[in-house]
Amino acid sequence: MIFSGKCVTLEDQFSPRRRNVVNGFLNFLKPPEHLQELEDPALIKKKYRYWRFRIFYAMFIGYVFYYFTRKSFVFVMPALAAEFGYDKAELGLLLTMLSVTYGLSKFASGIMSDQSNPRYFMAVGLIITGITNILFGFTSSLALFTIFWGINGWFQGWGWPPCARLLTHWYSKSERGSWWSVWSTSHNVGAFLIAIIAGTCAQYLGWRYAMMIPGGVCILMGLLLMNRLRDTPQSLGLPPIEKFRNDYSYSEKANEQEEKELTTRQLLFDYVLTNKWVWMLAIASFFVYMLRMGVSDWSASYLIETKHYSMVKASTCVGMFEVGGLFGMIAAGWLSDKIHQGRRGPMNVLFSLGMLISVGFFWFLPQVGMFLDSALLFSIGFFLFGPQMLIGLAAAELSHKKAAGTASGFAGWGAGIGGAAAGYPLGKIMEHYSWDGYFFALIACSFITILLFLPMWNARSYETKKPVMEPESEVGPEMAQE
Repeated sequence: MIFSGKCVTLEDQFSPRRRNVVNGFLNFLKPPEHLQELEDPALIKKKYRYWRFRIFYAMFIGYVFYYFTRKSFVFVMPALAAEFGYDKAELGLLLTMLSVTYGLSKFASGIMSDQSNPRYFMAVGLIITGITNILFGFTSSLALFTIFWGINGWFQGWGWPPCARLLTHWYSKSERGSWWSVWSTSHNVGAFLIAIIAGTCAQYLGWRYAMMIPGGVCILMGLLLMNRLRDTPQSLGLPPIEKFRNDYSYSEKANEQEEKELTTRQLLFDYVLTNKWVWMLAIASFFVYMLRMGVSDWSASYLIETKHYSMVKASTCVGMFEVGGLFGMIAAGWLSDKIHQGRRGPMNVLFSLGMLISVGFFWFLPQVGMFLDSALLFSIGFFLFGPQMLIGLAAAELSHKKAAGTASGFAGWGAGIGGAAAGYPLGKIMEHYSWDGYFFALIACSFITILLFLPMWNARSYETKKPVMEPESEVGPEMAQE
């Protein structure tokens, strides 16, 4: 910009105090430097055991609380409608705003988190979501409701990518599927707990407290995350996880390239946007998530309208969908580790086939009773949540190790669009073609995911592509096994 004949840069528009605040925040998020690697195998083993457990439970609990501030609004919608007279379209606007900003944020924050310290990145995001929930509770305007819920959606996106970074750096490829799948159940736990907490608060204290109490708890949890989490093993003086567990033929030269921090341009153009596997996973994520939200949001209405279930019976059946998903994620991760040696493609194909068959039975068996309907929804959840979890894991592994957050965030962006498509577009399909159109759309989503996953059957993770540069690992057996 030019004023009075002088060239003024964008940086000059800010006062030194503001620049110091911005620079201080960026330095606060910056990854710590690698420490000199420890040499005592016994000490390394002890520290790895301690930090892997501590980081895992902190990630798990932290993401449980992200669901507190993400799902709180769902349980106050009836109260908002009663108090302010909002219709479903106005309430749906808030849900759409969250989906859009959350989907965009997962990709953008993935880029940021790959160049940040997850210890602070995840914590700051959780704290801000807590603040937005509290502000929501003090608000009485639809415009402000929409703004605060959009901000909440953006910072909700700060939860997933740092977890992808930590899971990739602290757990090696032969075990990662199991750890990742167990961690993924955190959102089932969070969704279950917030239903009880927010529902109880809304009934006995009012809807505002159902927003503010979870928000306040999440601020405290964000502070706890700052204390519990750390960055990569190397930031604590530990060797890379591949070297510690002897998961590939290790060499100092290969490790130097693998552990080097990447620029934004490298993250995007070298390892994500030019990676065909990441694109295919993002597209598959669209269809998987459209199917997930289609079942989650509409199946209760289907049971009530076509099978004349009560609200309690319909909700109980749909609850089995989430229970099935919990078991499906754990099974998919464990099987991909133990049977397919870390390849996620086969499990994605097989689980998608099971998903197609389960949806088909749910459609073509119209009057089978509550028990079998619950079993079918359990089956759909089991086979659906497996690929949903594995997509993020596969995206992280089929890119560079340092681009795990960016790659999984890009795949999550596809999921966000799929979730939006399960709302208004799927509703319009049902308007014109009734429930047959609904099930045809779900069957089509299942079939397309199979086609997208088939070419990835033998896709290998990034780290296994390194050439063998040394015939023997320098790591002793006491370090290779925990």
